[in-house]
Amino acid sequence: MDSNVRIHATALIEEGVQLGRGTAIWDNVHIRHGSQLGVQCTVGEKTHIAYDVQIGNRVKINAMVYICFGVTIEDGVMVSAGTIFTNDRFPRATTPDLLKLRSSEPDEATQQTLVAEGATIGAGCVIGSNLRIGRFAMVGMGSVVTRSVPDFHLVFGNPARSVGCVCRCGEPLCRWNPGEKIPDGSIACTGCGLRYLIENGNVIEFSDSETSKDLLHAVVNKAGDA
Repeated sequence: MDSNVRIHATALIEEGVQLGRGTAIWDNVHIRHGSQLGVQCTVGEKTHIAYDVQIGNRVKINAMVYICFGVTIEDGVMVSAGTIFTNDRFPRATTPDLLKLRSSEPDEATQQTLVAEGATIGAGCVIGSNLRIGRFAMVGMGSVVTRSVPDFHLVFGNPARSVGCVCRCGEPLCRWNPGEKIPDGSIACTGCGLRYLIENGNVIEFSDSETSKDLLHAVVNKAGDA
């Protein structure tokens, strides 16, 4: 274990867990065998991370989060307090005759979930299985996510539905009513100036624009100075 990793005395870290340089694990956290966390991650108190979970770099996991087997979290994700992940659409405690407990080991019913880079999941969310939370997407607090979320989309509710889109910096870009046709067009963030194209419901960065690249570098440098 890297000497720069901070682990609270009450945390339970099982064998085979890999923690990257600068990662901090707070009180009463339980991380099961085979899980991997990248550099500069934070795991808040009373969080449970199941076995073989893969977590990237600079991920912030707040208090009392449950992350089950089959979840992969990419770089720069924020998972707010009280969030629960799931991996079985039709869970049962026992066999149909009620005479034998079902194994907790993964089987053909166990499903995978990916939280892509830069995404934010608000406090108290429930995340279904076999879905993808898109890059820099934002899930509003208390939402129940039952389907995949596109990149940069803002979703909210039970079940969560798209109500707008957000910038890399987190500022809202535009809003729409759930279920209505999303208007096409280009848009710039009023907070940082980064530019996007909305086309057929997809939110696309102007990644080839030198202006947008310069603006992105400015945002990164400003965040580093804060």
